[in-house]
Amino acid sequence: MSYSVGQVAAFAGVTVRTLHHYDKAGLLAPSGRSHAGYRLYSDADLARLQQILFYRELGFSLEETAVVLKDPQVDVLELLLARQRQLKEEIARLQRLTEVTQQAIDVQQNGVDLTPQERFDVFGEIAFDLSYATEAQLKWQQSEGQRESMARAASHTKEDWRRLMAEAATWRAQLIAAFDEGEPCDGERAMGIAEEHRRHIERWFTGCPPDRHRRIADDFAADPRAFALVVPPSEQRPDLAAYLSKAVHANASRKEGPPTESEEER
Repeated sequence: MSYSVGQVAAFAGVTVRTLHHYDKAGLLAPSGRSHAGYRLYSDADLARLQQILFYRELGFSLEETAVVLKDPQVDVLELLLARQRQLKEEIARLQRLTEVTQQAIDVQQNGVDLTPQERFDVFGEIAFDLSYATEAQLKWQQSEGQRESMARAASHTKEDWRRLMAEAATWRAQLIAAFDEGEPCDGERAMGIAEEHRRHIERWFTGCPPDRHRRIADDFAADPRAFALVVPPSEQRPDLAAYLSKAVHANASRKEGPPTESEEER
């Protein structure tokens, strides 16, 4: 039995143009022609088309499909196994992207419904880099402190955020002034500023013992996106992030006190 191009396109769910393309590529030449010169496909042609569409669905290129159909020596099983491995890797990649997307959604849903103008009024130049925030969420998602921080952030009202950011702006001015005036990073003034930052975190987000504060400060020194959460780029100075990190470390060591005899022995 013979079928026209239009009939085959309808059967297979492809376009007439696709069938013409397969013909030009040498993948599927119709077995016959009508008296008027129109292409006619046989049952064997339809079976071949099914094979082509099968390999296309698996992601094989037309060139790879042509090799499989033309060369009886090709190890089809090996090709299918290789493609299966690729598909499994792609599934794993998409699963990771799904998780990252969910984390990004969680980061964005901080419980504050603000218009762009209101967001600028509250946060000013402080920019919440979504890529950094999402990475941090993924990195610390098993941390009780991270979960508490996200939960408390989500519970803050717009007025809470106004007070929080005003407090942060005052602290930031003190940090910049100490740095500009050459205060040593391990001096009383700098350590006091570091301690106020630690208390700020505890007041608004989560418990922040010295060791956790050190890790936060290390992020400030290592990642500009993290430091931009506390000091916008327009107010930053070279080495300011490192200065803050050193002040935090000095303050953490002061709060922990000198090591005990047993700690020194360890």
